[in-house]
Amino acid sequence: MVSVIISHYNKVANLALILDALSKQSVSGFEVIVSEDGQDENTKAFLASHRYSFPLQHTIQEDIGFRKNRILNTSVSASKGSFLVFIDGDCIPHKHFVKAYQNVEHSNKICYGRRVMLSEKLTSKLQEKMQFDGFSIVDLVLGGANKIKEGLYTNISLSTKERGLKGCNWGIKKELLLQINGFDEAYVHATVGEDDDVEWRLKGIGLTKQSMKNKAIVYHLNHKRSYNKEGTIINHKLMQERIKAKQFVCENGIDKT
Repeated sequence: MVSVIISHYNKVANLALILDALSKQSVSGFEVIVSEDGQDENTKAFLASHRYSFPLQHTIQEDIGFRKNRILNTSVSASKGSFLVFIDGDCIPHKHFVKAYQNVEHSNKICYGRRVMLSEKLTSKLQEKMQFDGFSIVDLVLGGANKIKEGLYTNISLSTKERGLKGCNWGIKKELLLQINGFDEAYVHATVGEDDDVEWRLKGIGLTKQSMKNKAIVYHLNHKRSYNKEGTIINHKLMQERIKAKQFVCENGIDKT
């Protein structure tokens, strides 16, 4: 079974769109985990008042700063699926998103997709409507979206060029992620951490990557970035130290013994 893990923080309107899109998937037989870096009462109330066709878990933790990797580890431990799919709380999945990952759930590779960058106009329309019924390529073009070619759905790979892992759209067998002890909780800045770091560590234990481009599609909602230069420098330095030490299995991960 596939477990879809959504990294969430406060934006209930965005979460509502993601869950609506997941409720309209072309397949069933998956679970969803709302992985919340906090414990927002609005999120709690929303989830309590809505029911979906899929099993849904909600993991929370005290809101005392950016600890996305910590709650991701909690969610990984709570997951019932043998294959884990990660998306961010600002990315809406295409109707065949889960199907694409179900098709590779027995793969021993790092499976990664891409994202279409929605314009402010398209984002506003979605948030006003509060439901997701998909986009055609024409919708994306006329709506001023970027990276539109990433939104062309096919059953075949259109590109063999390897791209970097995006934390907003990737999947892997749970057992393989556990081999590197999950996400490194030492990363406490919203930059490098849950994607760049986990990619090089998975590669370090011998895994290769499998592109899900044009199969597993997400639509990224338009918003201002919250990254800062200082945090980027700190995280990058931390990662370089670990690369130098070939520390593929992180110490501050799921298993802390």
